[in-house]
Amino acid sequence: MIKDLSIVFPSYNEEKRLKNTFKQILKLKKKLKKRKLEVIFVDDGSFDKSKNLINNFRETQKKKGIKIESILFEKNIGKGFALKKGVEKCTKKWILTSDVDLSVPLDQVLKWDETNLIKKNKIYFGSRNLSESKVIKKNYRYILGAILNFLTNKILNINIKDTQCGFKLYEKSKAKKIFSNMMVKGFAHDLELILIARKLRFSIKELPIKWTHKDGSKVNIFFEPIKMFLILLLLKIKYF
Repeated sequence: MIKDLSIVFPSYNEEKRLKNTFKQILKLKKKLKKRKLEVIFVDDGSFDKSKNLINNFRETQKKKGIKIESILFEKNIGKGFALKKGVEKCTKKWILTSDVDLSVPLDQVLKWDETNLIKKNKIYFGSRNLSESKVIKKNYRYILGAILNFLTNKILNINIKDTQCGFKLYEKSKAKKIFSNMMVKGFAHDLELILIARKLRFSIKELPIKWTHKDGSKVNIFFEPIKMFLILLLLKIKYF
Protein backbone atom coordinates (compact mmCIF):
# COMPACT_ATOMS: atom_id res chain seq x y z
CA MET A 1 0.00 0.00 0.00
CA ILE A 2 1.18 3.53 -0.81
CA LYS A 3 1.22 5.28 2.56
CA ASP A 4 3.07 8.40 1.47
CA LEU A 5 3.93 9.82 -1.93
CA SER A 6 6.29 12.29 -3.60
CA ILE A 7 5.33 13.59 -7.06
CA VAL A 8 7.93 15.15 -9.36
CA PHE A 9 6.74 17.45 -12.14
CA PRO A 10 9.32 18.60 -14.71
CA SER A 11 8.07 21.89 -16.15
CA TYR A 12 9.05 24.12 -19.06
CA ASN A 13 6.86 27.06 -20.11
CA GLU A 14 3.70 25.45 -18.74
CA GLU A 15 1.79 28.52 -17.50
CA LYS A 16 -1.33 27.52 -19.46
CA ARG A 17 -1.43 24.07 -17.87
CA LEU A 18 -0.28 24.70 -14.32
CA LYS A 19 -3.61 25.96 -12.94
CA ASN A 20 -5.27 22.67 -13.86
CA THR A 21 -2.29 20.78 -12.42
CA PHE A 22 -2.70 22.61 -9.11
CA LYS A 23 -6.41 21.78 -9.07
CA GLN A 24 -5.72 18.08 -9.65
CA ILE A 25 -3.08 18.03 -6.90
CA LEU A 26 -5.65 19.34 -4.41
CA LYS A 27 -8.16 16.70 -5.54
CA LEU A 28 -5.56 13.98 -5.09
CA LYS A 29 -4.75 15.23 -1.60
CA LYS A 30 -8.41 14.84 -0.60
CA LYS A 31 -8.45 11.27 -1.88
CA LEU A 32 -5.24 10.46 -0.05
CA LYS A 33 -6.91 11.59 3.20
CA LYS A 34 -4.36 11.20 6.01
CA ARG A 35 -1.61 9.88 3.78
CA LYS A 36 1.27 12.31 3.29
CA LEU A 37 1.87 14.07 -0.03
CA GLU A 38 4.95 15.92 -1.24
CA VAL A 39 4.99 17.72 -4.60
CA ILE A 40 8.19 18.89 -6.28
CA PHE A 41 8.08 21.16 -9.33
CA VAL A 42 11.30 21.43 -11.31
CA ASP A 43 11.10 24.47 -13.57
CA ASP A 44 13.57 23.88 -16.38
CA GLY A 45 14.38 27.47 -17.33
CA SER A 46 10.89 28.71 -18.21
CA PHE A 47 10.60 32.25 -19.57
CA ASP A 48 6.82 32.54 -19.17
CA LYS A 49 4.94 33.01 -15.86
CA SER A 50 5.46 29.42 -14.68
CA LYS A 51 7.92 30.25 -11.89
CA ASN A 52 5.59 32.86 -10.36
CA LEU A 53 2.61 30.51 -10.54
CA ILE A 54 4.54 27.68 -8.87
CA ASN A 55 5.84 29.97 -6.14
CA ASN A 56 2.36 31.38 -5.45
CA PHE A 57 0.88 27.88 -5.23
CA ARG A 58 3.60 26.79 -2.83
CA GLU A 59 2.94 29.77 -0.55
CA THR A 60 -0.84 29.24 -0.48
CA GLN A 61 -0.45 25.56 0.46
CA LYS A 62 2.02 25.98 3.31
CA LYS A 63 -0.68 25.73 5.99
CA LYS A 64 -2.89 23.18 4.21
CA GLY A 65 -0.93 19.98 4.72
CA ILE A 66 0.68 19.66 1.30
CA LYS A 67 4.42 19.99 1.10
CA ILE A 68 5.21 21.91 -2.10
CA GLU A 69 8.82 22.31 -3.18
CA SER A 70 10.24 24.02 -6.23
CA ILE A 71 13.57 23.83 -8.02
CA LEU A 72 14.16 26.65 -10.46
CA PHE A 73 16.75 26.52 -13.26
CA GLU A 74 17.90 29.69 -14.98
CA LYS A 75 18.49 27.89 -18.29
CA ASN A 76 16.68 25.04 -20.03
CA ILE A 77 18.70 21.84 -19.59
CA GLY A 78 16.32 18.96 -20.33
CA LYS A 79 13.56 16.80 -18.92
CA GLY A 80 15.89 14.03 -17.79
CA PHE A 81 18.05 16.42 -15.79
CA ALA A 82 14.97 18.07 -14.27
CA LEU A 83 13.65 14.70 -13.10
CA LYS A 84 17.05 13.74 -11.71
CA LYS A 85 17.18 16.88 -9.56
CA GLY A 86 13.57 16.42 -8.47
CA VAL A 87 14.10 12.82 -7.40
CA GLU A 88 17.18 13.88 -5.42
CA LYS A 89 14.93 16.07 -3.27
CA CYS A 90 12.15 13.53 -2.65
CA THR A 91 11.64 12.28 0.91
CA LYS A 92 8.59 9.98 0.74
CA LYS A 93 8.69 6.19 0.38
CA TRP A 94 7.10 6.20 -3.09
CA ILE A 95 8.01 8.57 -5.94
CA LEU A 96 5.72 9.29 -8.90
CA THR A 97 6.95 11.17 -11.95
CA SER A 98 4.29 12.88 -14.03
CA ASP A 99 4.02 15.38 -16.85
CA VAL A 100 2.37 18.71 -16.04
CA ASP A 101 -0.22 18.22 -18.81
CA LEU A 102 -1.68 15.27 -16.84
CA SER A 103 -2.36 13.16 -19.90
CA VAL A 104 -2.59 10.48 -17.23
CA PRO A 105 -4.78 11.71 -14.32
CA LEU A 106 -3.01 11.77 -10.97
CA ASP A 107 -5.53 9.46 -9.31
CA GLN A 108 -4.37 6.68 -11.65
CA VAL A 109 -1.76 5.83 -9.02
CA LEU A 110 -4.53 5.33 -6.44
CA LYS A 111 -6.42 3.05 -8.82
CA TRP A 112 -3.30 0.93 -9.19
CA ASP A 113 -2.96 0.81 -5.42
CA GLU A 114 -6.64 0.06 -4.73
CA THR A 115 -6.60 -2.87 -7.16
CA ASN A 116 -3.49 -4.35 -5.51
CA LEU A 117 -1.25 -3.86 -8.51
CA ILE A 118 1.50 -2.21 -6.47
CA LYS A 119 3.95 -4.52 -4.74
CA LYS A 120 7.39 -3.98 -3.27
CA ASN A 121 10.59 -4.53 -5.24
CA LYS A 122 9.29 -3.36 -8.62
CA ILE A 123 9.27 -0.21 -10.75
CA TYR A 124 5.99 0.64 -12.44
CA PHE A 125 5.60 2.20 -15.88
CA GLY A 126 2.28 3.53 -17.09
CA SER A 127 1.80 1.96 -20.51
CA ARG A 128 -0.40 3.17 -23.36
CA ASN A 129 0.21 -0.06 -25.25
CA LEU A 130 -1.54 -2.53 -22.96
CA SER A 131 -4.92 -3.90 -24.00
CA GLU A 132 -6.48 -2.73 -20.72
CA SER A 133 -5.36 0.88 -21.23
CA LYS A 134 -7.81 3.50 -22.44
CA VAL A 135 -5.97 5.77 -24.85
CA ILE A 136 -6.93 8.76 -26.97
CA LYS A 137 -4.04 9.96 -29.10
CA LYS A 138 -3.31 11.24 -32.58
CA ASN A 139 -2.22 8.95 -35.41
CA TYR A 140 1.29 10.35 -35.73
CA ARG A 141 1.98 9.33 -32.12
CA TYR A 142 1.09 5.71 -32.93
CA ILE A 143 3.55 5.80 -35.83
CA LEU A 144 6.37 7.42 -33.83
CA GLY A 145 5.76 5.06 -30.93
CA ALA A 146 5.92 2.01 -33.18
CA ILE A 147 9.18 3.19 -34.76
CA LEU A 148 10.76 3.89 -31.38
CA ASN A 149 9.69 0.53 -29.96
CA PHE A 150 11.18 -1.25 -32.97
CA LEU A 151 14.50 0.60 -32.66
CA THR A 152 14.82 0.17 -28.89
CA ASN A 153 14.14 -3.54 -29.23
CA LYS A 154 16.65 -4.04 -32.01
CA ILE A 155 19.41 -1.74 -30.76
CA LEU A 156 19.08 -1.95 -26.95
CA ASN A 157 17.16 -5.22 -26.52
CA ILE A 158 14.42 -3.38 -24.59
CA ASN A 159 11.13 -5.25 -24.78
CA ILE A 160 8.99 -2.79 -22.82
CA LYS A 161 5.90 -1.81 -24.79
CA ASP A 162 5.85 1.86 -23.77
CA THR A 163 9.11 3.44 -22.62
CA GLN A 164 8.12 7.09 -23.08
CA CYS A 165 5.02 7.57 -20.95
CA GLY A 166 5.97 10.08 -18.23
CA PHE A 167 3.79 8.41 -15.57
CA LYS A 168 6.17 6.18 -13.61
CA LEU A 169 6.19 4.98 -9.99
CA TYR A 170 9.25 3.97 -7.95
CA GLU A 171 10.15 3.02 -4.43
CA LYS A 172 12.35 5.84 -3.19
CA SER A 173 15.46 3.71 -2.70
CA LYS A 174 15.32 2.43 -6.27
CA ALA A 175 14.57 5.82 -7.80
CA LYS A 176 17.51 7.42 -5.99
CA LYS A 177 19.92 4.75 -7.27
CA ILE A 178 18.66 4.93 -10.85
CA PHE A 179 18.53 8.70 -11.26
CA SER A 180 21.86 9.27 -9.53
CA ASN A 181 23.48 7.22 -12.31
CA MET A 182 21.54 8.77 -15.19
CA MET A 183 23.52 10.91 -17.63
CA VAL A 184 21.02 11.64 -20.45
CA LYS A 185 19.51 15.06 -19.86
CA GLY A 186 16.77 15.15 -22.51
CA PHE A 187 13.67 13.19 -23.50
CA ALA A 188 15.64 9.98 -24.14
CA HIS A 189 16.34 9.66 -20.40
CA ASP A 190 13.55 7.04 -20.21
CA LEU A 191 15.68 4.62 -22.20
CA GLU A 192 18.76 5.10 -20.06
CA LEU A 193 16.86 4.62 -16.81
CA ILE A 194 15.62 1.26 -18.14
CA LEU A 195 19.19 0.21 -18.90
CA ILE A 196 20.34 1.35 -15.47
CA ALA A 197 17.46 -0.52 -13.80
CA ARG A 198 18.40 -3.64 -15.74
CA LYS A 199 22.05 -3.28 -14.70
CA LEU A 200 20.93 -2.95 -11.06
CA ARG A 201 18.60 -5.94 -11.53
CA PHE A 202 15.47 -3.95 -10.73
CA SER A 203 12.27 -5.39 -12.17
CA ILE A 204 10.02 -3.16 -14.30
CA LYS A 205 6.31 -3.85 -14.65
CA GLU A 206 3.97 -2.05 -17.06
CA LEU A 207 0.51 -1.13 -15.81
CA PRO A 208 -2.61 0.04 -17.66
CA ILE A 209 -3.54 3.72 -17.70
CA LYS A 210 -6.12 6.14 -18.94
CA TRP A 211 -4.26 8.48 -21.31
CA THR A 212 -5.57 11.42 -23.31
CA HIS A 213 -3.53 13.39 -25.84
CA LYS A 214 -2.94 17.01 -24.84
CA ASP A 215 -1.84 19.61 -27.37
CA GLY A 216 1.26 21.71 -26.73
CA SER A 217 3.94 19.02 -26.59
CA LYS A 218 7.52 20.31 -26.46
CA VAL A 219 8.73 17.35 -28.57
CA ASN A 220 9.66 18.26 -32.15
CA ILE A 221 8.22 15.37 -34.17
CA PHE A 222 10.70 15.93 -37.03
CA PHE A 223 14.01 16.37 -35.19
CA GLU A 224 13.41 14.40 -31.98
CA PRO A 225 13.36 10.96 -33.72
CA ILE A 226 16.77 11.73 -35.27
CA LYS A 227 18.18 12.79 -31.89
CA MET A 228 16.63 9.71 -30.31
CA PHE A 229 18.29 7.42 -32.86
CA LEU A 230 21.72 8.96 -32.19
CA ILE A 231 21.23 8.60 -28.44
CA LEU A 232 20.22 4.97 -28.93
CA LEU A 233 23.58 4.37 -30.58
CA LEU A 234 25.42 6.16 -27.75
CA LEU A 235 23.54 4.10 -25.15
CA LYS A 236 24.42 0.94 -27.08
CA ILE A 237 28.11 1.84 -26.83
CA LYS A 238 27.89 2.71 -23.11
CA TYR A 239 25.81 -0.20 -21.80
CA PHE A 240 26.77 -3.12 -24.07
